[in-house]
Formats: sequence, C-alpha cells, structure tokens
Amino acid sequence: MSTPVSDPSPSARGRSDAPGVLDADDIARALTRIAHEVVERNKGTAGLVVLGIPSRGVPLAKRLAARIAAVEGTEVPVGALDVTMYRDDLRLRPARALEHTDIPPGGVDGKVVVLVDDVLFSGRTIRAALTALDDVGRPAAIRLAVLVDRGHRELPIRPDHVGKNIPTSLRESVKVHLDEIDGHDAVLIDAAGDGVR
Repeated sequence: MSTPVSDPSPSARGRSDAPGVLDADDIARALTRIAHEVVERNKGTAGLVVLGIPSRGVPLAKRLAARIAAVEGTEVPVGALDVTMYRDDLRLRPARALEHTDIPPGGVDGKVVVLVDDVLFSGRTIRAALTALDDVGRPAAIRLAVLVDRGHRELPIRPDHVGKNIPTSLRESVKVHLDEIDGHDAVLIDAAGDGVR
C-alpha cells in the first residue's frame, strides 16, 4: 500500500526532500485510466497506433500500449516519433541529440494515432510532433495523451487524455522520473526550475 502523496506548498516544492506530486502507484493508475479512455473513445483497438515522443514519452507509450492490450486482449502497435528537427526553437538551442523514430510496420496511414508525452506545457513539442507526423503518413485521426498537463499553453493545443492536471507557475518545472530511464517513478515540482518542462 502506498503512502498518500500530498501537494507540497510552493515553498516546499523546490526542496529535494519535498514530497512528489505523483508516485509510482499514481502514475500506474493514471495510465490505466487513460488506456480505458482510449479504448472507449476508439470503440476498441482497431486501427490504433501509439507513438511516444522521446524521451519519456516512449516508455509511457509502451506502458499505455501494454495496458490497452491487457484490457482488450489485443496487441496495439507502439513506436517512437522524434521531433527534434521539427522544433521551432532549434535555431535558438541548436545543440540537441537526435532521438530514434520507430514507426510500427503497418505505418500510420488511415490509423488513429495516439501521441504520448510526459508533460504538456507550451504546446510547442506537440506542434513539432504534428509536423513530424506529416512526413510519416496521413493518419485518420491524431489524439494526444499526456501524463501531466501543467498549463501555460502558447499554442491552441489541448490533450484528449490527461493523467493529472498540475497548475504551476512559470518559474517552476515539472520533473517526470520513470523507472526505465531514472530507476523509479515519480512526478516532482522544482520551484527553482527553469520552467522549460
């Protein structure tokens, strides 16, 4: 049984010992709920493709696809979509490592693509993902699933599926830790962050 996670006060959020906003159990429950929402909206798994946006969107996409398969008993194609070269801030911060794009063998043409990312902030990463997807194929529909929506949108982009809405200030940053990358699952708010997430 997990210990309840409290929402820390703004003064406590920046400390390294501050409690997290989501723990491993919370993240698991959020992904299970999103899996059910995706299946319900799609009326099953027919034509579904799940694509994660690197880096943390990829393990989240794999977990989401596994949960959908557990609910429906059918494997869902899952892959990765690198958006690095499509970002509108590339000229401002050009030193970026390219990530891996892995489109499932059936492609995305005529499919319902669920884009998965860890944190939705300004919307610019998702805009880049939509542009990158144009170069891959022409889906029948594109839906967005995010673990955390922290607000502060700069573009007219809204997620279809959200694990948790976490209101933040612009000076705070949301840190998502996943077992596959960081060795544990948690969502934390850093009050002294640079606000880029």
